[in-house]
Amino acid sequence: MDRLLDFLEELKRHGWPTGNFLGMLNVIIGRRITGPDGALISDGVTWRLLAAALKKLRWDKDAVSELGLQPGELPPRDREKYWYTAIARSRVDSAEAVRAGDRFAQKLERANYSIGPGPGPA
Repeated sequence: MDRLLDFLEELKRHGWPTGNFLGMLNVIIGRRITGPDGALISDGVTWRLLAAALKKLRWDKDAVSELGLQPGELPPRDREKYWYTAIARSRVDSAEAVRAGDRFAQKLERANYSIGPGPGPA
């Protein structure tokens, strides 16, 4: 979890998810991520774990607007539930999300991260 939090903090600091929040969700949930040093960051995470991480990092709640969601329509008091609901409604397994994930993976690969392929067809 610590490596994932450090990774998310770096994404946030550089602003890489801006404009492709769906892609970020797709990559973090469903792909293997290896750091520039070769260390494993993640083999994919559950929605609940990602929601907890976004809460812990105080991720900008307006990022859900990129998903076509309105922040006011999500649970206002429980931030973990807020992020979990946003992830659930984002359709992170859709073809659009996979394409967004591929674009986000390319951005990360330019920063020397290694990103595994998205899930194949069922």
